Amino acid sequence: MFVQLKTGFDTDRGPSWIGWVRFSRTWQTAYFHGRTLRRWTGLPSANFVDVETDELFWLSGPKRDRTDTRYGPDLPEVEEDAREAYEAFLRGEPLPGREDG
Repeated sequence: MFVQLKTGFDTDRGPSWIGWVRFSRTWQTAYFHGRTLRRWTGLPSANFVDVETDELFWLSGPKRDRTDTRYGPDLPEVEEDAREAYEAFLRGEPLPGREDG
């Protein structure tokens, strides 16, 4: 997943990562970097809020053209445990778990 911290950064310029995110059965809660993120109601569905810090995050699938960040000039940090799957995705392979869809 592509994850970007929005709180404290002007217009979606916060740090971002490509990494593994675990979701609850209902997809209303995500778990990333030891954080519990709940889907923020009232905003587009990819917005999540940290239940402990109230920081806002954007979560979405990665893009093959690497235009994940809207305004930030930096590419996301690719976490080491996700690097192989991400590089395969960039080469055209499906994301893990999406092989049939």
